Amino acid sequence: MSDQLLTPGFTHLDDEGHASMVDVTEKAVTQREAVAEAYVQMQPETLQLIVSGGHKKGDVLAVARIAGIQAAKRTSDLIPLCHPLMLTKVGVELTPEPERDRIRIEAICKLAGQTGVEMEALTAASVAALTLYDMCKAVDKTMVISGTKVLEKKGGKSGHWVLESDSSAPVEERKTQPAVTSVLPQEIFEPEVRKGSPTIQVKFFAQLREQVGMDEYQVPMNQLEKYTVAGVKQWLLAQHPNWDTFLTQKSLLTAVNQNMVKGDAGINEGDELAFFPPVTGG
Repeated sequence: MSDQLLTPGFTHLDDEGHASMVDVTEKAVTQREAVAEAYVQMQPETLQLIVSGGHKKGDVLAVARIAGIQAAKRTSDLIPLCHPLMLTKVGVELTPEPERDRIRIEAICKLAGQTGVEMEALTAASVAALTLYDMCKAVDKTMVISGTKVLEKKGGKSGHWVLESDSSAPVEERKTQPAVTSVLPQEIFEPEVRKGSPTIQVKFFAQLREQVGMDEYQVPMNQLEKYTVAGVKQWLLAQHPNWDTFLTQKSLLTAVNQNMVKGDAGINEGDELAFFPPVTGG
């Protein structure tokens, strides 16, 4: 038998080269955590269909998120020799990246146990990507799943490990969404808008709606310095400095009249500007 099969690094092989589950009985219980990611590349029209909620199968991102969470919990049923684990957290975040015509999937798994959770994180990211593909394959047969990998893991003898060669954002920029900060009712106000004055209707969705404490906001155009998405955001922050944490997130998505746009996009009288965070859960 080849000596390569008996290399100590292959922990799932016994002394005779037979596949076996690693015995973790004597390992100490520590806090374990792993983060994995995957990407689904697609046509721009497909991404727009998903983000706008116009897909006939329903909320594609929400279904993919739940599929990823469920898959993490069933990893030992799918991957031979994986230990059944009592996960304490599974989070799956799907972030549309319109500038790259793709959706980024990030999965995080945690537990207090005797073995790592990187396989659970990888399984969550993979199945979420596969679910996205399955729901959209009828409208886009060119989709590509790629970049599935572990970004970070904590716990056990190996301590804290980070994929240094990763081409995506640094680990410190890949943290979860900021904690929700309550906005007191007296802090919420909307400026008086004269009847007939040109305005822009701003809408807040999902978690962002809870963070700012309102659904909609009428912005008077005559008070804007720039007639762009960034100009509206600047005006909102001037009125509500405590919104800075929410409206300056790099992952914040924007749409004008239900079309995904960037910060330099122009805005006109009567337009609907929507702000919403990426789909998250766990």
